[in-house]
Amino acid sequence: MGPKRTVALSLLLAVFFSFCVTGCAKKEAADAGKARPVVIEVAFWGAPDEINIITGMIEKWQALHPEITVKLEHTPYRGYVDKLLTRIAGRAAPDIIATEVDLFVTFQTKNVLFPLDEYVKNDPELNIDAFYPEIINRFTVGGKLYALPRDTAPFACVYYNKNLFDEAGVPYPDDGWDLNDMLDKAKKLTKTDPDGRVIQYGFYAWAWQNFVYAFGGSVVDDVRKPAKCTLDSREAIEGLQFYADLINKYRVHPSSIAMTNLAMGVQAMFMTGRLAMFSSGIWETPGLRKAEGFEWDVAMFPKGPGGVRGFGTGGSGYCILKTSKHPKEAYQVIKALTGKPAQSLLADTGLAQPAMIEIAQGPHWLGGDLPPKNKKMLNEAMKYVVYSPFHPAWREVQDLYINPQFDLLFGGKKTAAEAVAAFIKKVNERLQ
Repeated sequence: MGPKRTVALSLLLAVFFSFCVTGCAKKEAADAGKARPVVIEVAFWGAPDEINIITGMIEKWQALHPEITVKLEHTPYRGYVDKLLTRIAGRAAPDIIATEVDLFVTFQTKNVLFPLDEYVKNDPELNIDAFYPEIINRFTVGGKLYALPRDTAPFACVYYNKNLFDEAGVPYPDDGWDLNDMLDKAKKLTKTDPDGRVIQYGFYAWAWQNFVYAFGGSVVDDVRKPAKCTLDSREAIEGLQFYADLINKYRVHPSSIAMTNLAMGVQAMFMTGRLAMFSSGIWETPGLRKAEGFEWDVAMFPKGPGGVRGFGTGGSGYCILKTSKHPKEAYQVIKALTGKPAQSLLADTGLAQPAMIEIAQGPHWLGGDLPPKNKKMLNEAMKYVVYSPFHPAWREVQDLYINPQFDLLFGGKKTAAEAVAAFIKKVNERLQ
């Protein structure tokens, strides 16, 4: 190559590299002026239908909010709390966590939650009065709000198989019935074979608290600041004994041993005609809607002998952790997760009773042709909900002291008075 061509090539290369450097510098400057999206991590649990709803809803929301990237992290409910506490301790926690009204106590008492009051107060789009006050109160501690609610869940549903009622000539339950009426219907709907073995049960329930409340009793002296367990009151013991008698005296309710022998869950028993009524929350609905060959509906859990009502309750919402570096953006994501579109979509599935009163009273919750037809009673049931004691040791107290004694009570090995006497002192010591 000659000297002239060498010089020409060198000049060409110099111009090319100068163009590259200038172009790259301009691109870097443009990128620097364009802020990267803030990443917000959300930890939650849920069944497949719920996962699909949340994922689809967030995708639509994020398309309108490119400045925020939402990273959804699904974790099975079993182990959810332990995993999150480990992540919080290791400083690898998400920005937002889904919580339930009882799990909330665990997180709030560990002082890991970010108060939402300033954001809520300065947010013209959010009216806190739009939510049921009961669940707002649950998520408020010391005058500060730590979670926005998504749904509420009174343990107020009694599902009943209309086909079995029709076959037995028994009138359907209505919302005004009481426990004596329920027992009468359960007796008529319980069937035995020639050997005396029960082949169709009349009733099943797992929420023993409802029976305590129905008889006018309580679990603790003050749900917000429990200092004493009150399950040793006459009313509480009567309610517990009534529940145990359904299993052991009247044999209208399957025992835990009977459930094991049948090798099927409550929903399967109900759908196969082995169980006429069962008490639970509205979350059973999506599974039952898949069943074919029978008609069903719900009635409100019965009143007690004195006309008293009371239901345990669940419910969920979303919190921001104190460790979040982007609480402002996390708050916007929480609004999306708990807003009208999200609650409306969940209401359509029948899975979750909206925490927003307007939606709970609207067509997404009350409309449609799918069962149950009587979902409206859950709006009335909110007046009678009783939350679990707000105490950091309550879940441990139940597992260590109360549940083992109740296993003996419901198994027919102890009376209600004997079971309560065995744990009351230990529970009070822990509460105090």
